[in-house]
Amino acid sequence: MDPHSRLSQFNQRTPKSGPYAPTTRFMEQQPKITIEKYAKHPPPAKSPSRHADGSLSLAQRPIATNSRVRQGEQFKKDMFIAFVNKALQEKLNGQSKDFDDLVDQFNPRKVGASATSSSQLRLWVLALSHVLSRLERRHATLVEAIVNLPWTTMDTAFVKSYTVFIGMLLSARPEYLSLVLSKIAQGLSYQSGLQALNAGGPESSASPLTRNVVYDRLHHLLRHLLSLIPTLPSTLHPLLVRNFPHKRQSRVAHVTYIRNLLRVTEYCSELADRILALIIDRALQIDVEIQVELEELEEDGTLDNGDVFEFDPFDVVVGQEGDEEESDAEDEDGESDRLSDVSSDDGSDDEPDLPANARHMQDMVNKLDSILNLIFDHFNRLHYITETGVLSSPSTPPPGFSSPLGSPRPPSPVSAESGRAMRAAQFHTLLAIFDRAIIRTFKSRYTQFLIFWYSSLDAEFSDLFQGLLVEKALLGQDVPAVTRAAAASYIASFVSRAQFVDREGARRVISVLCTFLRSHLDAFDSIIQAGHEQPGMAHHSVFYAIAQAVFLIFCFRWRDLEEQFDDAEDYRGRKKWMTELDVVQRVITSSLNPLKVCSPNVVMQFARVAQATDFIYCYSMIEANKRSEYNPSPGSLPLMPRGTEEFLHAELHTFFPFDPYKLPRSSSYIEGVYREWSSVAIGDDEETDEETDEETDDADEEDEEDNTWAGSGANNTRDTTTLVSGGLRIPGNNLQGSNSDAEGLGESFGGMSISPAQPRPVVMAA
Repeated sequence: MDPHSRLSQFNQRTPKSGPYAPTTRFMEQQPKITIEKYAKHPPPAKSPSRHADGSLSLAQRPIATNSRVRQGEQFKKDMFIAFVNKALQEKLNGQSKDFDDLVDQFNPRKVGASATSSSQLRLWVLALSHVLSRLERRHATLVEAIVNLPWTTMDTAFVKSYTVFIGMLLSARPEYLSLVLSKIAQGLSYQSGLQALNAGGPESSASPLTRNVVYDRLHHLLRHLLSLIPTLPSTLHPLLVRNFPHKRQSRVAHVTYIRNLLRVTEYCSELADRILALIIDRALQIDVEIQVELEELEEDGTLDNGDVFEFDPFDVVVGQEGDEEESDAEDEDGESDRLSDVSSDDGSDDEPDLPANARHMQDMVNKLDSILNLIFDHFNRLHYITETGVLSSPSTPPPGFSSPLGSPRPPSPVSAESGRAMRAAQFHTLLAIFDRAIIRTFKSRYTQFLIFWYSSLDAEFSDLFQGLLVEKALLGQDVPAVTRAAAASYIASFVSRAQFVDREGARRVISVLCTFLRSHLDAFDSIIQAGHEQPGMAHHSVFYAIAQAVFLIFCFRWRDLEEQFDDAEDYRGRKKWMTELDVVQRVITSSLNPLKVCSPNVVMQFARVAQATDFIYCYSMIEANKRSEYNPSPGSLPLMPRGTEEFLHAELHTFFPFDPYKLPRSSSYIEGVYREWSSVAIGDDEETDEETDEETDDADEEDEEDNTWAGSGANNTRDTTTLVSGGLRIPGNNLQGSNSDAEGLGESFGGMSISPAQPRPVVMAA
């Protein structure tokens, strides 16, 4: 028997009593281990043990120690690292077989849901993390394959290793930053998530894998990269803009992407302002297409307020998105068909497809409603944090998922001072967005309510918003006249509708508006007295907008414009109204004649309220204006160009930015801070219109005639024609007669329930 033999039959010896013989000898050469031998190496034999009674025990499976397990894992890692080094070097030498095999390991089609495949991929990722410094341009296909891997649907261990690897990759090779961020931005979308889920199976876990888990993993990776690369936001922002859903895409696509964007703002403060501006800009694009009253969709039965129990796309289990995906595909196919019809050269059918248009309007309404509701929720959450001082973590990790960043730190309480600063910073961001985009968009109907609601959170915000509007309307000499007129419409509608604008706030606004009217009339009178050439009516466009603002505010807030006295004795011999309102009489009797230029609906309602409150009598001037339309005489003012005249009429007759809010999902945020006309309407006992003069009778007859078009003002104005002036599209304005002019605001006052076109009389307050 050879004592140095390596054959097993010569090494099975009976145990000795006393010290064991050493297993290895000094300077003895160990056998070389290969992958094949490592995989097929049998476990060492173990002699059967005997019990005390001498009977043989059953054969027991040998138990591997922790050190032996670690030794095996380390051996695997070393072998994978050796293969990766060899493949990278051969690629540089012109031999790409091993490199192609390595790239093929990350092929999404070969990545299965089994734990074996996931663990093997994890070993490849760990091996590559040791050779990042060797990656060259010729290895870009390998990096692209790794980045395109559907890692978000794999097991937690691989996700942790992958997140760490991507961080190390970008730290060593910053040139791949755009590639990685582009993939993350795509992953935040709805359609990209479907593609990833189809490419890779769900992880083997007791809890099902939902979209929420997939998006959580993307956000954790992005947060990890932000902690490593401070300049990342500048590269990320254009990618987020590029992947924003088109307005023709489905509602769920917009909701999914916007929810993810708003979550990014919670841990990437550098992009918070730009992301909010992006979302509001896309909401405006949808808003301007909704040029139909929602009541008409309700009457036609085409308005869908959404399911009572609406599903959350983030809670959908991976692999169960079939129904929603099919519906989205149908919607997109329908949109493509409509676009094809528009661009076709057939032209045989000029009539629009009414059902398709109604469906398109419904889709747009639902999308805008959901988008605004998400923004309101975001603002409300920020307000709750700053009010209560409880700063919740940006996200809650899903069950079974451990962040590679470690356990998040407990949220620190927010002091009252820092809370106010956060709330104020958000308001100034929103105010800047309003100044840059919203106020310049004259066809928007609902997006401006974002700043309306946010202004209700603090009296200082309301004052700042009113200050911006007053400055633009009255003092903005370098501001275009159309923007100044829009600012006047905003200030009038805001003061009239906002419940949080108190008595003193309304009086301050009326004071500055009346002061402007007085100054403008003084300047105009001085021109006439000096015998200079009179400016055209376009020069007075802001004057007419301010006059209409005063008329509208008076209709809603006349009670706050009265002087208050302690008793009846103090009232005797003193004026009933604030002193600044004295100029209104001069305004309506001036040669500028705003009662003829302003909206007929505003003028008629102002005449009613002013007469009922003993403020001023306007019907004689209104009747004189009617007669002048049939018997024109040379006016004292030079005529403005027709385009300017139409633009001015369209602006004054159609733009009321805070008309009643009709979106069903998000309306709950507006209801508590919005003033309805029914709460300020004049009752029977307050009206004194029992006069029998001819002017009042004529006005009543006109009201009865106008009843024939009640409730259809929007369709008759905004859906028919639009005017283009200075590159701006103005809401529809037919300008075919007095009735058409009245219809321009019939939609607004119809919503307020103060329109002369109402089919039923206003219910008088007690």
